[in-house]
Amino acid sequence: MKTSIIALGAALAATVPAQAQTGAPTGTGTRSSAPDDILVIGTLNTDQARTEIERTPGGVEVVPDTAFKNTPVQHIKDILGYVPGVITQPRMGDDARVSVRGSGLSRAYGARGISLLLDGVPMNTADGLVDFFEVDPSAYRYVEIFKGGNALRYGANALGGAINLVTPTGRDAAPLDARIDVGSFGYVKGQASTGGVSGALDYFATVSAQRIGGYRDHSDGNAIRGNMNVGYRISPNVETRFYLTGASTNQRIPGEVSKAQALDNPRAANPGWVDQDQQRNVDSIRISNKTTVRLDQTVLEFGAFYNWRHVDHPIYQYLDYTVDDYGGFLRAVDDRNLGRLRNRLILGANLHNGTMDTEQFVNLPGAVKGDLTQSMVDKSRNVSIYAEDSLYVQPNLALIAGVQYLHATRDRRDRIGAGSGRQSFDLWSPKFGVLWDVQPDVQLFANISRSAEVPSYDAGIFSSPTTSMKAQRATTYEIGTRGRSGIIGWDVSLYRSDIRDELQCLTLFPWAPCTTTNADRTVHQGIEAGLDATIPLSASGDSLALTAAYTFSDFFFDDDAIYADNRIPGVPKHYLRAEMLYKHPGGFYAGPNVEWAPGHYFADNANTLTVDPYALLNLKAGLDLGERWSLYVEGRNLTDKRYISTVAIAGTASPTSEIFNPGTGRAVYGGLRFRW
Repeated sequence: MKTSIIALGAALAATVPAQAQTGAPTGTGTRSSAPDDILVIGTLNTDQARTEIERTPGGVEVVPDTAFKNTPVQHIKDILGYVPGVITQPRMGDDARVSVRGSGLSRAYGARGISLLLDGVPMNTADGLVDFFEVDPSAYRYVEIFKGGNALRYGANALGGAINLVTPTGRDAAPLDARIDVGSFGYVKGQASTGGVSGALDYFATVSAQRIGGYRDHSDGNAIRGNMNVGYRISPNVETRFYLTGASTNQRIPGEVSKAQALDNPRAANPGWVDQDQQRNVDSIRISNKTTVRLDQTVLEFGAFYNWRHVDHPIYQYLDYTVDDYGGFLRAVDDRNLGRLRNRLILGANLHNGTMDTEQFVNLPGAVKGDLTQSMVDKSRNVSIYAEDSLYVQPNLALIAGVQYLHATRDRRDRIGAGSGRQSFDLWSPKFGVLWDVQPDVQLFANISRSAEVPSYDAGIFSSPTTSMKAQRATTYEIGTRGRSGIIGWDVSLYRSDIRDELQCLTLFPWAPCTTTNADRTVHQGIEAGLDATIPLSASGDSLALTAAYTFSDFFFDDDAIYADNRIPGVPKHYLRAEMLYKHPGGFYAGPNVEWAPGHYFADNANTLTVDPYALLNLKAGLDLGERWSLYVEGRNLTDKRYISTVAIAGTASPTSEIFNPGTGRAVYGGLRFRW
């Protein structure tokens, strides 16, 4: 019998004063309960986004661009690295497994259990799958992270919550912002953006291009990505904004290898992957509109989107498929007094439909299409409605209740086989919480929420039909605190998720993608704790900045018929990112940071094969020359530690199982940025 982390945390929290608890950076501004402390119309700036997100009675965070812009930003890990509860495991190039509170742990490719949004518009395909090839980490003003059931603001309702990437607008962008980054293993990236305002019109555009030689053999890639938006203020209370995003990425796949191969010869690719020249090449276009209207004490937001994606994907077989997704959204926020009590009501609806047209061929040596083996059309339809009400029984104390209803259908038409089928899901997910502003800069919160996740099609395409899968359901209990006292900021959450029918994608054969199955009962529980502090060193203004993010992940099966009470594999039980940075008022900064995963963790459900602990030492330095020039350099894994970055989870593994991806060795990156 394992002790509940929530019960333990509640006992600890009762004995520790709020000022003594530590956590991640959350912002230093005073919180206001007035409805006008957010932008009336349009996109929120970073401070307004932080004020808005901290109305949530649970684990949330805003990462500003100041945390990642003046660094060699390669992939999404460079943005999410110091967010406790989020573990990002790079695979190759821009691909990584992102897991929030244990979401999608068994996935070796793509991500599941997270809603990825771009300016509030879904980047997931309509069946729920998402990858990070289209993400341009240098393009965003800030990134919002909503952990678990705390993503109801966007109608998201998966175990991992939501990540919203927010681009600048012409009203907060420089006329010119350009950079060039270079580094080890053939890494070169250039990026430039522009923005401006002309009367009621504003515009922003950015484009980047990169080339990666790759740490491992057969892991080279290149990408071109662009984002733009144009906004028009029709009146002081009405704004409409159009978004256009395009990307073309090409990435070779080195493939998983055995543990011994990964540690003894980490730069080598799997020979079978090389023979088939396995790749993932994606071209995509996204178009959307969002209109915001202020009506007295109500803000109404509505819009529509269309996403097109073509994937040329020679792997164990040659996949060629096209995705057409479309949808719309409507959200109303009403903030007014009911008698003497303030009440904030959010009502919303989302429509997200899509078609995936797939042909699958024999992959002949050298990535050549052979005979057609599968041909199918998959249609996904998702309609959700949600509501959340915050009643302030005291000016600083809100009681919160919410609910989401999801109707989803998955319809497959197999054009050459007998795999056609249809399944529908009707899922209700309530939420209850409390949010207490103990002081203007100190909050306590607690919530109970349900989450639901419908299976994605990719497992059906590769192996078993989706109609055999059940939806994953979870009930999550969470308590926590965030705030700032003097020079110290913190963000701490303790949670427990009781899960039924957890979706696991298990690797059965080294040459084929994973096969999805439902576990019976599982538990994900943990602690997410972050800290930031700025320590003055002298009267001249130099200081020492400390940042730390600790994630404790206690995941296990609960009396499972096959795996009993075994640990759920995939991530270390303890994971720490910490940085100490000296800052001089003249703009110079330098300091070390570490990534530490102490203790072994498992690579399979049977708990027969482990991943070794590791610690990575990194060092960065830079110089901000006023408002225009920035120079920066960063050394990563300076001790050239050999370690496992990510694992393709198996039911039962052996020492020869080819399920491991080695981490990148010693590397140095640097860049130059100019703003005008």
